[in-house]
Amino acid sequence: MAFLGQYEHTLDAKNRLTIPSRFRDGLSGDVILARSLDPCVSIYTAEGWERFTGEWVRTRDPFNPQAREIHRFFHGGSFDTQLDSAGRIMLPPLLVEHAGLGKEVVVIGCDDWIEIWDRERWRGHELDSDAVAQAAQKLASEGPVSR
Repeated sequence: MAFLGQYEHTLDAKNRLTIPSRFRDGLSGDVILARSLDPCVSIYTAEGWERFTGEWVRTRDPFNPQAREIHRFFHGGSFDTQLDSAGRIMLPPLLVEHAGLGKEVVVIGCDDWIEIWDRERWRGHELDSDAVAQAAQKLASEGPVSR
């Protein structure tokens, strides 16, 4: 299932987020909440997390100090959970702090994963279409990534 679109939601007093109904079927089993390189929280299915870490984290040389930092960043900042009966997840304080989440958030589908952004931060990030165009041009000149 591809996660697509963006939805405005709120966190409750316990930092619980109701997952948009369109995303719930894709998150019916175990899910992983992870610290992102961007100021947001990423949500992966268990299979998606295994793919991501298998390709980009666990394949790195464990004797390389930078590889160990990446490993610690992602695995030390990730939590496994499941949606409750109301379709909610509770966000751990570490992730709320990392993403600078306030009460109002935006839930964004990113194909294989979902991101949770503070609403104001997302608006500032989203409006920078020049940066997106420049990044697309740079990536196009580098060619496709082989997987």
